[in-house]
Amino acid sequence: MSQRTERVDELLRQEIGAIVTREVADPRVGFATITSVETTPDLRHAKVWVSVIGQPAERDAALAALRHAMPFVRHELGTRLRIKRIPDLHVHLDDTAERGTRILRLLADIETGAVSESDVPVAESLPTPVPRLHQPEDLDQEPPSAVRQPVPPRPRGQRTDDRPAARRKPSRRDPRKTSR
Repeated sequence: MSQRTERVDELLRQEIGAIVTREVADPRVGFATITSVETTPDLRHAKVWVSVIGQPAERDAALAALRHAMPFVRHELGTRLRIKRIPDLHVHLDDTAERGTRILRLLADIETGAVSESDVPVAESLPTPVPRLHQPEDLDQEPPSAVRQPVPPRPRGQRTDDRPAARRKPSRRDPRKTSR
């Protein structure tokens, strides 16, 4: 793949994502994220990889809604981008999150020694966070670099200006007016 094709792919991914989140008003789209775009070398066709969070029925509905919205998205790309040809957009489900969830589940089963049921369908496409067990090599406390100190709120109306006096912007007050 050439650098030009990679740049076009990234540009299309960003713009399609922006159009889908801001301008596609179909409620079936839900939590859809454009993860990647792969264009053919002649820029006539592009595979748009979409990750959707939700149940399988919701994912299918979101994909159908996105496929239905692609002519509109393509038209919007034509008005926003200055490239010679806007490719035909073909939507595909990106299931890497589901595969990652399955791998995490298998690793957790191996760690606990449980027997996994590999035929159980995945309900959600992202794993549910579980508390991590303390390991012998873990530190007792977090290192100082990992702990963020809270920043105290600045009192309203008071200005904390650390800049030198020469670099401060002049006041917007009109010098001709005097205060009494």
